[in-house]
Amino acid sequence: TMAALNQSSSWPSSFLLLGISGLEDFHTWLSIPFCLMYTAALLGNLILLVVIGRERSLHQPMYLLLAMLAVADLTLSSSTVPKALSIFWSLSKEISFQACLTQMFFTHLSFIAESTILLAMAFDRYVAICHPLRYAMVFTFSVMAKIGLAAVTRGFAVMFPTIFLLLRLPFCGHHVLPHTYCEHMGIARLACADISLNVWYGFATTLLSPGVDILLIGVSYVLILRAVFRLPSQEAQLKAVGTCSSHAFVIFVFYTPALFSFFAHRFGHEVPLPLHILLANLYVLLPPLLNPIVYTMKNKLIWEKVTQVLFRTGR
Repeated sequence: TMAALNQSSSWPSSFLLLGISGLEDFHTWLSIPFCLMYTAALLGNLILLVVIGRERSLHQPMYLLLAMLAVADLTLSSSTVPKALSIFWSLSKEISFQACLTQMFFTHLSFIAESTILLAMAFDRYVAICHPLRYAMVFTFSVMAKIGLAAVTRGFAVMFPTIFLLLRLPFCGHHVLPHTYCEHMGIARLACADISLNVWYGFATTLLSPGVDILLIGVSYVLILRAVFRLPSQEAQLKAVGTCSSHAFVIFVFYTPALFSFFAHRFGHEVPLPLHILLANLYVLLPPLLNPIVYTMKNKLIWEKVTQVLFRTGR
C-alpha cells in the first residue's frame, strides 16, 4: 500500500494547459474564429441529426452514416473546444488529472470512430457505384447498427490501454502542458520516465487504425474511379465523380492535420510549437464544421429537407 501511495502521489492532481504557447497575446483574438467555428459546427451537426431523425425518406444507409458522422463530430469538437475557449478567455487553465485522461480518451476515441465511419462511407459509395444491384442486400439496417457499434468498440479498444500506459508513469511534479487539450503523447512527454512503450503503442495504433483506413479508402476510390470511367454516358461519369469528390474532400480535411500533428509529435522536433498546436486544433474543428456543409450542399435530398425544416414556409 505504501508503494501504491507513492505511485499515486507521483501523478499531479491537475495539469495546467497553456493554450497556444508563443501566441498568448493573441488568445483573445484566436477565440473569435474558434468560437464561431464551434458554434457553426454544433448547429450544422445538430440540424443534420434532427432532419435525418425526422424525415422517413432519409432513413437509408447513406444518411444513417451521415448521422453517425455528425455524432462523432459533435463528440470530437465538444471534447476539446470548450476547454480551449476557457483557456483563451483566461477563465480556467487548470484541468484535473482524471479530467485530462477523460478528455484524451474521448478525443481520440471519437477520432478513431470517425475514421471508421469515413471508411464505411467509402465502402458505401463503392457498392453503390460498382455493384448497385447488390446495394440493398449489403447495407441492411442490421449492418448499419454493426458499423456504428464497430466504430465505438474499435475506438474504445485502441484507447483503453493508453489510460494504463499513462497511469504507470511518474510525473515528478511536471504538470504544465503547452497545449489547448490533453492528448496521449502530450501527457506522456511530461513523465520523468522512459515513455518508449507509449511512443510505440501510439505509433502502432495510428498505423493500424487511421493508417489502414486511409489505405482501404484509397483502394475503394481507385475501384470507384475505374468503374466510373467505364460508365457509358459522360453525365453518369460526372454525377459519380461529383458524389465522390465531396467525400474525398472531407477525408483530406480530416486526415491531413491529424496525421501532421501525429508525426510532428514523433519526428518533427523542428516544427514550431504554435504551428503544431494550431494544426492539432484544426482536426478537431474543421471536419465538424465542414462535414455538414459539404454533405448538405452536395446532396439534393438533404438540402431540400434542411431548407424545409429551417424555413417552414406557410406550414
